[in-house]
Amino acid sequence: MREARDFAGLSFPFAAGVAASAFLPLHLFPFALPLLPAPVLLMTDRRLRRYFRISAPIVFFLLGVLCFALSNLPGPDIPVPAFAGRAMEYFDSLMEKSGFRENTSALLRALLTGRRDALSPGVAASFRAAGASHILALSGLHLGIIYLIISKLLAFLGRSRPAAVLRSVAVVAACAGFTLVTGACPSMVRALIFIVFAELLRHNPGRSRDPLLIWCAALMIQLAINPQVIGSTGFQLSYLAMLGISLVFPVLDGWYPPSRGPLRKIWSSMALSISAQAFTTPLVWVRFGTFPVYFLVTNLLAMPLTSALMACAIASLALSAFGLDANIAARATDAIAAALTGTLDIIAGL
Repeated sequence: MREARDFAGLSFPFAAGVAASAFLPLHLFPFALPLLPAPVLLMTDRRLRRYFRISAPIVFFLLGVLCFALSNLPGPDIPVPAFAGRAMEYFDSLMEKSGFRENTSALLRALLTGRRDALSPGVAASFRAAGASHILALSGLHLGIIYLIISKLLAFLGRSRPAAVLRSVAVVAACAGFTLVTGACPSMVRALIFIVFAELLRHNPGRSRDPLLIWCAALMIQLAINPQVIGSTGFQLSYLAMLGISLVFPVLDGWYPPSRGPLRKIWSSMALSISAQAFTTPLVWVRFGTFPVYFLVTNLLAMPLTSALMACAIASLALSAFGLDANIAARATDAIAAALTGTLDIIAGL
């Protein structure tokens, strides 16, 4: 735990420096640059090294200020990867070949690509009223589901060391490709960083798996790559939700007696939902002026259906890609999509 606290002592000042530059009216860069050598000297001078714990947070705060300032400098535009457009065209062709119903196709496009233009106003309104808008907005939730599906599909590779390495490389490559193709929104990038850490730790069992340490590392990495992302609501909600899960979920989950069974899974799902909601609700209220009253019921019913829907849809698309008959899988996908939208209609009407 001390390792996590030490890293937090660096990541939080860095994030604070980025936030100060982004949200305060004063432009801090001119103030940060002259002050930067002083704490660096404290960190490098042997006689003053004992002041490291005092100087390091100052250094990383100023580095955050500097990083945000440099991100405002003009630079070359990064082109969208050419394969992203081709991948979307191929996805559309598979959707048509799979034979989903129109409503199912519109919902799957939202869940798998983030394109919600084909969704009917009624479906979008039901999701919003039931407190399930986060399901439609492409986020780390969707990448997490895809990560679990791909991991299960590659289980046939076995448990040997080479098979485990190959599986990790394939999973990370698939998740990275999906993130790039769908636009690399902040919450997706956050989830990708978490997945990379999860796979690295899988091959280094002796390393710390403290969720707070991983959270801090991901926060610093993402802000260092793109400091401007700190103003994104999706970025803020994603990290707040994961902070709640890291800090609160283990406590709530531990209240239930150690056992297995459906009640244990229900309790864990409720604890997960409450942990994330406790940290994101204040921001949602400030930004949107709403509170998801039925979030527990929504997540308990909608999340399993969403996971099943995405898994069934991916199976249908895979069958179509290999030229096999996907009719049974497509009909199952249609049924799950109808169950999901019907459930949210009922919750929205409460």
